[in-house]
Amino acid sequence: MTIASIDIGTNTILLLIAEIDTQLHELKVLENLQSIPRIGKGMIVNNPMPAENIERMMDVLTEYEKKIKKYNCEKILLTGTNALRIASNKSEIIAEVKNKFGYDLNIIPGNEEAQYSFIGAISGFRDNSKNLVIDIGGGSTEIIFGKGKEILFSKSFHIGVVSGTEKFFLSDPPSVKQIQNFIDYTRKIFSDLLEKDIDRTIAIAGTPTTLAAIKHKLKSYDEELIEGSSLTFEELNTFVAELSKLSYAEILDKYYQIVKGREDILLAGTIILRELLKLLNIEEVKVSTKGIRYGAIIKWLNLNYNSQS
Repeated sequence: MTIASIDIGTNTILLLIAEIDTQLHELKVLENLQSIPRIGKGMIVNNPMPAENIERMMDVLTEYEKKIKKYNCEKILLTGTNALRIASNKSEIIAEVKNKFGYDLNIIPGNEEAQYSFIGAISGFRDNSKNLVIDIGGGSTEIIFGKGKEILFSKSFHIGVVSGTEKFFLSDPPSVKQIQNFIDYTRKIFSDLLEKDIDRTIAIAGTPTTLAAIKHKLKSYDEELIEGSSLTFEELNTFVAELSKLSYAEILDKYYQIVKGREDILLAGTIILRELLKLLNIEEVKVSTKGIRYGAIIKWLNLNYNSQS
């Protein structure tokens, strides 16, 4: 059967269309799309999502609907995360999406978001390793530790690339003091995390995939080249030093298409990733392009088509 999975994040909205084998639980990607409408822009907890943000989201869903119809998708999974989670008008948004598209928008709590992220990130590894998954989103960051498919620890932190940038980086480029304040805040937020006995660390979401693309000097996004590539702590240090010196326009000019839509939030994400590696004494992280949209499909398969695989 053909299934569509849409991940509505604070910064990006991602669409995965895949052909799935319900017996073997195998997934063949037919289409992977990304849009950056930043629906979490200016969001405050328990305040309504602004109408213009909702409009941008609906515009993206309208475009994605064309692809969904093209592939005659038999199932559509729509997953909302932090920006929708904190919106006081989430019920109205759910109703609007249902009314216009007929889709059921599932806004998941932070602990479930962490579960989806973990399931998606480890889907490419069929072993019993101890994995740490880092998912740096626009409004929150999820840390998940597990062995094989079993999650042993997960926590959602209220720090993300959009919210952090809007709160701390008040000039372009950010001042040395603004950057240091954000670093201090990041360290405080993650201070209760303890080192784990880890076989593999996997980072998902836009920050690590963009940094991997820059590292490989890609002119355009290439999922096959990015998937499974690595970033070291020292490389992240270098990225932080370099990005700190550039205005957003200079970042866009230097890397263009690879960072378009992320030029103002890439520094915040890189700092978060670097500080996590430093705190947990991790030298290298693997980059995965798989995340919530993959996890949503796998979880749906497990719930509806029992498999031991």
